[in-house]
Amino acid sequence: MTTTTRARRRARFPALLGAVVLATGLVPAGTGAAAPAPGLRQVMFVGNNWEGTADVIASSGDFARIGRVNVVPDRDRRLAEIYLNPVKLGFFLGIRLGPGEGHDQLIDDMYTTPDGSALVVSRPSFADVVSIDLATGGVRWRFPVSGFRADHMAVSPDGTRVAVSASTSNTVHVLDIVTGREVGSFGTGDKPHENVFSADGRYLWNMSIGEVFTDLDDPFWDFTKGDRKITVVDTATFRDARVIDMRQRLDAFGRADLSDAVRPVSFTPDGSKMYFQVSFFNGFLEYDVAADRITRVKELPKNPATSDDRTTYVNDSRHHGMSMSPNGDKLCVAGTMDEYVTVVDRATLAEGPLVPAAKPYWATVSGDGRACVISESAADRVTAIDFATGRKLVSVPVGDHPQRVRVGHVPTGWTGPSSR
Repeated sequence: MTTTTRARRRARFPALLGAVVLATGLVPAGTGAAAPAPGLRQVMFVGNNWEGTADVIASSGDFARIGRVNVVPDRDRRLAEIYLNPVKLGFFLGIRLGPGEGHDQLIDDMYTTPDGSALVVSRPSFADVVSIDLATGGVRWRFPVSGFRADHMAVSPDGTRVAVSASTSNTVHVLDIVTGREVGSFGTGDKPHENVFSADGRYLWNMSIGEVFTDLDDPFWDFTKGDRKITVVDTATFRDARVIDMRQRLDAFGRADLSDAVRPVSFTPDGSKMYFQVSFFNGFLEYDVAADRITRVKELPKNPATSDDRTTYVNDSRHHGMSMSPNGDKLCVAGTMDEYVTVVDRATLAEGPLVPAAKPYWATVSGDGRACVISESAADRVTAIDFATGRKLVSVPVGDHPQRVRVGHVPTGWTGPSSR
């Protein structure tokens, strides 16, 4: 590609990009999304990483538990395959001892199919994506990712495609959500992590975070963390539309001290701004998409009980989890290692009350758009925080080590697979 061609792409990219939102399977009610199809009920799925289950709860109100799905019904078969393959076994045990904190990682991310009949799940320790039939609990299809670990996913706005990060092969696979057939893939930086579709489905963003499982966390050793960048591809061709080196933008903003490993992100409803967390930092930054530059930084309070020893941060993530209110005026931030959640006013960046939470690891928007729902991974519960007041509304017990929380749909009257 010539320099002129690259310049032309950069110049037209913001106009082509359109509005971008953090895909949550189906846009929460109250944001202009269509009502659920007849016969479907909107719910929230909570992935219990160490247990291998997904709890299904009401998407608003009391967030009461509705049912539970076993996402590893084929566990014995998968383990037999792994233990017969020394290479697979090495990575399997590495995941257990590293990111799994001594546990197998059995569910990372999940989305429902458009008809609400199946739950599509990425399973890190099994290096695959599976579709679980919500009526029977059986596996409809299985897609082994390249490499040895599956990670974050995203679903297209029309619900027909799901993207999954294959973190050890630096690849994102895009699958047909109904059949599991691969429709495309693309290369990324080291250790692809978060994925985000644009609102019109034309672009897909991937954030690579580099090596986060080593103890070489001192800034002096930053060069060992690998190639970290944002890769944006055209979903028609899966070719790069733009590659963003956040290291350059951080340096230009005067924050060479911050890591360029971009963790969870949230976009404004019009797609003009992206808010993002980075490794080791108790706060977040604001990025202007059209201007291609960082415009503001927000440092959030430190918990005096939190160690400054970076090696004690789980997978380098001091803060991990963000969501934005449907009208774009509030940000909900999970202060993972500092053990609180707070709602931040987007205009002023003033934080609200610090709501105590036990290792909060994700934040999403409730079905009615009124609350931020966070997973408290160290307390085995999810908690709803009111966007308007920043106060806790309710906590609901779930399974072992909840992480990702997503909005989806199940058939009306559904209470769990029949084989459960």
